[in-house]
Amino acid sequence: MLDFCARQGIVPDCETLATQDINHAFERMERGDVRYRFVIDMATLTPTASTHN
Repeated sequence: MLDFCARQGIVPDCETLATQDINHAFERMERGDVRYRFVIDMATLTPTASTHN
């Protein structure tokens, strides 16, 4: 099926989210307020401070 979709140019509608918006996206999903596939933009992930010295 994936090969067929790739050959035919069939792709899902996506809504790209920043990592900061994950909680809001989850709330929308619970309410059934999602029309597209959520895609998390990992470039918005902020690195955490290292605790190793």
